[in-house]
Amino acid sequence: MAILKKVPVRGPGPGPGAGPGAANATRDVTMPSFSFPPTDALAQVIVDLWANPGQILDRDGAGNPTNGAVAEATAKIQAAGFDLERAVIITEQEHDDDYTMQDPDEVVFVLPRDSRVIDRSTHLLDTAKLLMACTPNGI
Repeated sequence: MAILKKVPVRGPGPGPGAGPGAANATRDVTMPSFSFPPTDALAQVIVDLWANPGQILDRDGAGNPTNGAVAEATAKIQAAGFDLERAVIITEQEHDDDYTMQDPDEVVFVLPRDSRVIDRSTHLLDTAKLLMACTPNGI
């Protein structure tokens, strides 16, 4: 259960990436999970996505976020006050299935499952903040 980043294999000799094509070889490195203090703006992104995910969860044939999903996620995170070049929002299941970053500048956020919420009429923003804090890389 992680977010993985492809990095170039460094150094000569046997091992992963050795042999023909080794100059272009990569290996997966597990990125650290992080928790960011919940803000109203980021919690509102969660609430909005629970109501209407738009294109954010659209995936291509290989299971990677589509260009539209990346553009929409980046716009929502920027609107929440963060100047990121490329934001991607994935589901908890994608996180648990070891999502691999597609770009070195990508910042990955995990959308908490809304199935944990029983009452959508009260305290939804506060509930989103709590789930953001306890979901790895949760927005």
